[in-house]
Amino acid sequence: MKLLSYSRDAAVIALAASLTALPATSAFAVSDSDILNDAETTNDVVSYGMGPQGQRYSTLTQINDKNVNKLVPAWTYSFGGEKQRGQESQPLVSNGKIFVTGSYSRAFALNSQTGEEIWQYDHRLPEGILPCCDVINRGGALYDNLFIFGTLDAQIVALDQETGDVVWKEKIDEFKDGYSNSAAPLIVKGKVITGVSGGEFGIIGRLEARDAKTGKMVWVRPTVEGHMGTLNGKDNGISGKTNASWPGDLWKTGGAATWNGATYDPEVDLIFVGTGNPAPWNAHMRPGDNLYSTSTVAIDPDTGKIAWHYQFTPNDGWDYDGVNETVSFNNGGKKLAGHADRNGFFYVLDRTNGKLVNAFPFVNQIDWAKGVDLKTGRPIETGVRPGDPSASTDGKKGKQIFVAPSFLGGKNWMPMAYSQATGLFYVPSNEWGMDLWNEPVTYKKGAAYLGAGFTIKPLNDDYIGALRAYDPITGKRVWEVKNKAPLWGGVLATAGNVVFTGTPEGFLKAFNAKTGEELWKFQTGSGVVGSPITWTEGGEQYIAVPSGWGGAVPLWGGDVAKAVKSLNQGGSLWAFKLSK
Repeated sequence: MKLLSYSRDAAVIALAASLTALPATSAFAVSDSDILNDAETTNDVVSYGMGPQGQRYSTLTQINDKNVNKLVPAWTYSFGGEKQRGQESQPLVSNGKIFVTGSYSRAFALNSQTGEEIWQYDHRLPEGILPCCDVINRGGALYDNLFIFGTLDAQIVALDQETGDVVWKEKIDEFKDGYSNSAAPLIVKGKVITGVSGGEFGIIGRLEARDAKTGKMVWVRPTVEGHMGTLNGKDNGISGKTNASWPGDLWKTGGAATWNGATYDPEVDLIFVGTGNPAPWNAHMRPGDNLYSTSTVAIDPDTGKIAWHYQFTPNDGWDYDGVNETVSFNNGGKKLAGHADRNGFFYVLDRTNGKLVNAFPFVNQIDWAKGVDLKTGRPIETGVRPGDPSASTDGKKGKQIFVAPSFLGGKNWMPMAYSQATGLFYVPSNEWGMDLWNEPVTYKKGAAYLGAGFTIKPLNDDYIGALRAYDPITGKRVWEVKNKAPLWGGVLATAGNVVFTGTPEGFLKAFNAKTGEELWKFQTGSGVVGSPITWTEGGEQYIAVPSGWGGAVPLWGGDVAKAVKSLNQGGSLWAFKLSK
């Protein structure tokens, strides 16, 4: 088997050349071609995922498996104050500045070599915001002279990279109705692509494209079947077919939030966005597949039309959001995509048409299904579903079950990495299950819309988290490294044969990409649940990662939350380089 590196062919180069560049306001403005080439350039990081395909792979080798044990802190910066909580951001680097977001919808620009603050922006959040899973933010986007990010009160803000001043600001939706935003935006062909959070409040998932320079809306594509899309302010066709996979009026409050952002592949010119759980959690109320929930949806970046979709968990009854990233890679001349789903299965899709190529478990215990039918693409369910409360004696609580994975997933939002050198995916996974039961529920705008109760439990005494290396073609697990606490941070792979990720216990760690041997670790003072990056500056390679424990685990984690209650919160950004 010959593994091919991801490289742009002539068609992609032509696509980049054909993009019409907007007038630059700075000699160091970030262009469309800069973003398309982010995975190949080493002196900056101008997109979430270190390239719009989301591979999180760097060709840098200055830091490698032979010398990574000589990494030392170059500088650290405190996010300050009492606003610590979970720091799930991925930094960006351009023109001598490092840009990072913090909890409570804050943004910072620092000198990337010294950590000295250049500016700080504190978004004024109103009372009554309704974030599901902590007051986190996962990062921003760079375009032209702007730094763009979303806020917990469902706005999108564009700041001047030099000053931090607001250039434009747009409202995504009404936060009082349950909408929020915390994912890093994606830039495609001069458009800023954003989704929405709030699936637990019965909102309507969608993907939106705005002119990145002005914030003006270009298109909207709902991810719940039956809702109308728009293009340049005009109707652009409904998503799917009304009532085809939803009963009655439940599609009007159907969830399927696009809360983890999107990736883009220029080879097939499609945006890939994951969608969350259908609403409510009580699946007995909504028989049918409930499209386009728990799916990867491929969308044309010019028109906002759906090109194809693949649904991971039809009629989801366990809250197995399908929002995890879809990562483009090539193998044997085939254009493929990898996706590690919350439901416990790793999927390989043909990214030209969404057809299933391979599917295999990446966690040890999966109770709800015994596999995925490679012919139909559908899960082979075991029947392990919570009971219908309407069929119970009191009508208040259905039959309780135990099922693994828990709703926090075999893998949650934390992005995996793909190495062009090894051909392996590095997946931050967790082994846990849950007691789960259904309850009656009615929709009320701005109120929680679950219809379920749960308690998350660990499956093993010695570990919950495990960083695992997988061959996506064979499904073989090449190595794993176990961790006592759940893993909740992103992964970085480099051509230096090193894989980096953090732990809730506070460590940033480096592993041999081929064997999983631990090569180095550093205690940052709080849990690492952000995503590491690397770049070169002044002839030196840097590694940077935010530190600050929080996110969904301490809020929703049940027995697991009790087990990790001693972990301390924090808020800082660390940068490392080799000692001299």
